Amino acid sequence: MRKKRVLYVFQEIMPYLPESHMSKIGRFLPQKIQESGKEIRVFMPRFGLVNERRNQLHEVIRLSGMNLIIEDIDHPLIIKVASIQQARMQVYFIENEDFFHRKFIFRDAKQKFFDDNDERNIFFSKGVLDTVKKLGWAPDIIHTHGWFSALLPMFTRTAYKDNPLFTESKIIVSLYNDGFKENFADTFKEKIKTAGIPDKVLQYYDKANYVSIMKGAVDFADAFIISEEKINPELLDYVQATGKPILEYQGNEDYFDAYNQFYDEIISEG
Repeated sequence: MRKKRVLYVFQEIMPYLPESHMSKIGRFLPQKIQESGKEIRVFMPRFGLVNERRNQLHEVIRLSGMNLIIEDIDHPLIIKVASIQQARMQVYFIENEDFFHRKFIFRDAKQKFFDDNDERNIFFSKGVLDTVKKLGWAPDIIHTHGWFSALLPMFTRTAYKDNPLFTESKIIVSLYNDGFKENFADTFKEKIKTAGIPDKVLQYYDKANYVSIMKGAVDFADAFIISEEKINPELLDYVQATGKPILEYQGNEDYFDAYNQFYDEIISEG
């Protein structure tokens, strides 16, 4: 019997980005789950802050070379990979020069929210799914971390739902205190439109903001993990009202076993 597989999608992982609550989980959770006997694949954006030379990133030619279309514009998708040697763990990076090479993550030097964060969000989520397709690797669990992967559950259940790699996948969304107050561009809904996405789904992305895009993720997820003590109250109420399985906040230490057991429970629900 093959090992169970967990696909991790993070917006930050240390040591590639500075230490934070989420980046620390990104560094240690996949390692512990791999050591428990599961297969893993780990993805994050290749933000300009990621030092390519120091971290020994290199392009995966067989996975690169695709283009993702957003508003009729082709955006090249480059895949790079690096290894965290002590963890025996590889991290795949979604790269695009226009979207990710700036030396900031979501805000510029004056703390202005990037106008194209909506398109960056679309590109990252689609880039992960297209790369997993190219790997031919069917995940049992897709575990997303942070608002930057909030579109991934929706895309998986709509535009990618007929791909056999994802038909049995269970989606778990981790909730963090990572909100923002800005709205996405008014054209966000139009940018998301693609084959396989029903019009009714696009309601989440009209006047889109942090809470609305996360509600979209919630509706298409199978289960949730409260990964930080303080969560947006409106979002937390919305999650609790779904009746879907929730793993409550486990604290900063020794949460790995609880996460692993939660994965097994969600997989076994069939």
